[in-house]
Amino acid sequence: MLYLGCPLWANPKWKSTLFTSDAKPTDFLLQYGHYFNSAEGNTTFYADPSDETLQRWHRDTPADYRFVLKVPQRISHQAAPDSAEQLTVWLEKMAILGEKLAMVQLQLPARCGPAQLPQIQAMLALISQHHRCALEVRHVAFFDKAEHEIQLHRMLQHYGAERVVFDSRALFSVTPDTPALLDAHAKKPRLPVHAISFSQTPMLRFIGTDDMTLNSQFYQPWLLKVRQWLDEGKSPFCFFHTPDNTLAPVLCRQFAAALQYPHPCRDPWPGEQQFSLL
Repeated sequence: MLYLGCPLWANPKWKSTLFTSDAKPTDFLLQYGHYFNSAEGNTTFYADPSDETLQRWHRDTPADYRFVLKVPQRISHQAAPDSAEQLTVWLEKMAILGEKLAMVQLQLPARCGPAQLPQIQAMLALISQHHRCALEVRHVAFFDKAEHEIQLHRMLQHYGAERVVFDSRALFSVTPDTPALLDAHAKKPRLPVHAISFSQTPMLRFIGTDDMTLNSQFYQPWLLKVRQWLDEGKSPFCFFHTPDNTLAPVLCRQFAAALQYPHPCRDPWPGEQQFSLL
């Protein structure tokens, strides 16, 4: 199974394309879930959803839909004395999603390096008691292909966790000459790309541009890698970004077509269906 999606599921700019022209915010996830079977849950990075919201997320998605939700930044980035207690409470709250929560993504800031490995391990151990963890590191020492990276990988293997593969090469191949590109260049990390998988659910984050031809040049190696993972019986989670994510669904769809994978995102979207009736 290939899980494919965007960094979010609620973008008003997708109305009249992925969404119907009259879609309301409460319709977004329901309509998104017709075509994509996963999404990065960035929303939980910034705020805690209510129990009612979590119940609606579960209700509005198909049975085979799977969430990947980020640990709140107040836990992953602020290192509060009670962070373990906060993380436990948050994980227990997410239990409302049941089997639809496939992975918990622990995204760490660039300042979090080898010296913080004991704290990283503690969070990883706690998350792994509830769900598979996908760890995203941004400290350059964890890309050294030597002592620090080996130590990190051993820890991930011990807990059956994944290392998020982050590929921003397409984004940084272009000059930031628009507000969206300037913002993306400022916020996204520029790090080496290590195609790694330690479990049945490898996770790729591909940061593209609004130029689909250029994106295609950079994701060619991922067609081979994702196909390899699928042939090995794995279920990859692949998320595609564009500078302001207006074209993120288009990029996802283009990748699925290039992979020749029969993903529902390749079906006609509401905007296309409406156009075909005119």
